[in-house]
Amino acid sequence: MDKRWKELGKLLVNYSTGVQPNERVMIAMTEVETYPLVQAVYEACIQAGAHPQVQFLSEELNRSLLKYGSEKQIEWVPGIEAHGMEWADVYIGLRGAHNLKVFWDIPSPKLAQLRRSMGKISTLRWEKTRWCLVRVPNASLAQEAEMDEETITDMFFNACLLDWPQVSEKWNRWAALLSQGKEIRILGHKTDLRFSVKGRSWQVANGKINMPDGEIMTSPDDSTVEGDIYFEFPGVLGGRLMHDIHLQWQKGELVKAASSTHQDFLQSTIQTDPGASRIGEFAFGTNPEVKYFCKDILLDEKIGGTIHIALGRAYPETGGTNKSAIHWDIVKDMRKEGEVYLDGNLIFQKGKMLI
Repeated sequence: MDKRWKELGKLLVNYSTGVQPNERVMIAMTEVETYPLVQAVYEACIQAGAHPQVQFLSEELNRSLLKYGSEKQIEWVPGIEAHGMEWADVYIGLRGAHNLKVFWDIPSPKLAQLRRSMGKISTLRWEKTRWCLVRVPNASLAQEAEMDEETITDMFFNACLLDWPQVSEKWNRWAALLSQGKEIRILGHKTDLRFSVKGRSWQVANGKINMPDGEIMTSPDDSTVEGDIYFEFPGVLGGRLMHDIHLQWQKGELVKAASSTHQDFLQSTIQTDPGASRIGEFAFGTNPEVKYFCKDILLDEKIGGTIHIALGRAYPETGGTNKSAIHWDIVKDMRKEGEVYLDGNLIFQKGKMLI
């Protein structure tokens, strides 16, 4: 086994989630390729004196549900998964990549319904456990990223095995300065978007809830969102790639949502519930070792020099109030073109933080 798996397993257990003796740990293993990390995390949990359990999940299984299941079966919230969130003190999700085309022939409404059901599980995870999610690289991820598996695996480990206390010090300083501001304005290609962050805090994501990690986030006052935003990268959700997404808000209400591909799925997603069309998160990607767009949000939202927004559920810990079954992050590349202003002052330009 690559020794880096064991190093990462110890990091996830001892640093990211801080597992203590006698705590119950749910290890969710998604796709068989995650087994080396499952073994490393399980071993680290045992060494920490905890009680780990392993659960297996797969998008191929979800395909069977969507292809052959009834509406009642698709909308059913899996009981064991829901109970697992109640049982566990800690949840560590090891998510292997999958073929994004696995749902190629599934109607969008069915896929949107499954995402609603899964969103209820995610909400329980947020509410009931200390958690960390990991996107584990494999051949499928390399193929989607259009690169070789060795390169993407090395990028993954380099991005995970940072000196987290050191990088956190700089990010915490940025977050403190951002928390003093009242309004964000984003300018870029087909983009002029503004919203209030008055009274909201900014949180640093430094390897505690995602791995690899690296973002500084807040939840805007969603009632104040005004203007347009265009995304150079496709939005990725449920195996669909929605290219050229262009969103527009007026007085906090989404009045335009367009994409050049999978427009029907985009519309189904923003109609998931009343909160799905509102902005629940705005963030800067800050991990210097995540450099390539991989069509996987757990990696892509961390790309240093990018920003992203999330439609749907807000972070209560930053002051957000919007509620939704979804939390869909969409990444905008700012490394070649784009600026962010805080209270009229330029703070971010062409991928570089200026504060």
